Amino acid sequence: QVQLQESGPGLVKPSQTLSLTCTVSGGSITTNDNAWTWIRQPPGKGLEWIGWITWSGSTYYSPSLKSRTAISRDTSKNQFTLQLSFVTPEDTAVYYCAREFGFLNDYWGQGTQVTVSS
Repeated sequence: QVQLQESGPGLVKPSQTLSLTCTVSGGSITTNDNAWTWIRQPPGKGLEWIGWITWSGSTYYSPSLKSRTAISRDTSKNQFTLQLSFVTPEDTAVYYCAREFGFLNDYWGQGTQVTVSS
């Protein structure tokens, strides 16, 4: 029912800002008790939680990334976004958006590969 779709550039140059958008259908990002999450998986590594924005618009970021991370939303478009600044090759990963409900990421986007390279 709930579907999420990531979009944005697949190649970002070092020191620039990675910008991705997640478009949600089948459910509202303002529905009570939901949070909307960005997660990434670098090559050969496990999933890493980046941060979320709640149904009310509150944000929380991974402590290791918060200085470079901004998550925002556009409720009129039912979208939420990720901006990760000052990227390095270590930020190369598949980036996912997901819905979090009761601490369970029950719906995921298909993921989008982002490569940081000059």
